[in-house]
Amino acid sequence: MRELLEILQGQSFFDGLTEAQLKLVAAFAALRSFEAGRYLFREHEPADAFYLIRSGRVSLESLLPGRQPGTFMTLGGGDMLGWSWLIPPYRWHYDARALEPVHTAHFDAAALRERMDHDPVLGYALHKRFTMLIVERLQAARLQHLDIYASGEGDVGLGG
Repeated sequence: MRELLEILQGQSFFDGLTEAQLKLVAAFAALRSFEAGRYLFREHEPADAFYLIRSGRVSLESLLPGRQPGTFMTLGGGDMLGWSWLIPPYRWHYDARALEPVHTAHFDAAALRERMDHDPVLGYALHKRFTMLIVERLQAARLQHLDIYASGEGDVGLGG
């Protein structure tokens, strides 16, 4: 757990959380790795985790009707992955695939969500951080969507 606590302390996403809050969040985490090509999660499956990408790159993909899955964003070291665990019905809105070996801190979202219900200060702190993450991802998807229309490639499903 000490290693996980040190990892979290080094990430700007967790800046402002107290030492006690960081220890609590770290208690719901485990180190996990994925080989290149492996899916971290698939669209419509239960969203029961979120990830801090420690190293490697992850492609966020959405299935396009009549086409191959389309990448709408690539995340790398230091990025947080996953917000669907916060919003009922707790199902992934897209696929996440390792483009190369990926090392993560994997968080048990269901257990942490339950803890957040009993600790509203922690719940509020994490909700604020994930709300900003959702806004950033939606803005990036919107800009990419506009770029695709500008280049004449047509409509794509950007997940969500």
